[in-house]
Amino acid sequence: MNRTNLIRYAVVAFVALIVLAQTLYVVDQRQQAIVVRFGDPVRVVNALGDNSPGLKVKVPFLENVVKFDKRNQSFETSEEEIIAGNQERLVVDAFVRFRIIDPLRFYTALRDEQVAADRLERLVISSLRQVLGTATSEDIVSRRRSQLTRLIRDDMERRVTSSRMGVQIIDVRIKRADLPEANEAAVFERMKTARQQQAAEIRAIGEQQRRQIVADATKQAEQIRGEGDAARAKTFASSFGRDPGFASFYRSMQAYEASMGQGDTTMVLSPDSDFFKYFERGTGAR
Repeated sequence: MNRTNLIRYAVVAFVALIVLAQTLYVVDQRQQAIVVRFGDPVRVVNALGDNSPGLKVKVPFLENVVKFDKRNQSFETSEEEIIAGNQERLVVDAFVRFRIIDPLRFYTALRDEQVAADRLERLVISSLRQVLGTATSEDIVSRRRSQLTRLIRDDMERRVTSSRMGVQIIDVRIKRADLPEANEAAVFERMKTARQQQAAEIRAIGEQQRRQIVADATKQAEQIRGEGDAARAKTFASSFGRDPGFASFYRSMQAYEASMGQGDTTMVLSPDSDFFKYFERGTGAR
């Protein structure tokens, strides 16, 4: 084989390899592809629900293959300043997860994933402004954050569906919702004052309830004490009516206890005073 024939065979082999490379292509199971002829899509390969990855054939030099990721994709929005429903300014950013469910519509509307991310970012920022613009800053930061996130996701899904982008929104999450540094101190003081007022109101209500409880308890105690004194007086009156001598003796004992129970008491009485009659004649005296 002379040198000329060797060169000829080498050129033919090289051309054959080029034609083969332009004819065959591989679609991974994690990918879906659009075959494009002169800029127009002609068929879809391995789309969702169509499990046909592997080695494929196309018309060489006339058809090109555009591949898209079949898996879930994500991106983060840039920080945006929004105005909440109570006119507070907040710096918010979000995390979005999506996937391509219709590669033909996706290619027609967006062409590639970077354009899709830019378009979706604008949509999610619009959803953030619309939904968070109806809520207070306290709701966004803590109280209703999960509920507001669901509303943003639903609004985002409606926008994407109406845009016919061939994309499904899987999830939208608010990553950060903070006050701008210039407003943090003023808002903190206002929140602190509001909490102090709320605490003062709760303490005032508690004090009022305490006073009412004490007053009711005192009233009930006085009523019970009065009823007891009345019952005791009735019992004494009944007992004294049956035995006047015992009644006189009992009263004298109470007088002795009241007058002599104190160590520093001084009494000046006549020796024959009736006050000491029970000392002279005993308990049987009349």
